[in-house]
Amino acid sequence: MTKMLVAITLALGALAAPAFAGETTVTLAVRNWYCAACPHVVKESLAAVPGVTNVAVSDKTKTAVVTFDDTKADVKALIKATTEAGYPSFPYTKGMLWP
Repeated sequence: MTKMLVAITLALGALAAPAFAGETTVTLAVRNWYCAACPHVVKESLAAVPGVTNVAVSDKTKTAVVTFDDTKADVKALIKATTEAGYPSFPYTKGMLWP
């Protein structure tokens, strides 16, 4: 009986593990953003990263706010995506002098 309870507990724990996955939001400051096409390219490059659920870009502040599943993507992958598209980026910190 005890072995059965342990097995059931472990099985339920394994099924519940995805519930611990978190949705994370990060703001990236983006370099080389000079033209009207830039926001579209930045947004599309970030949206193509697996696990990204939402991207909002601001032409005024030259930033991208990205929401993603942290079990499928990370900030490093987001930075890589914008950099490969020609727009190096880095995490934006509130109060940072930008642009």
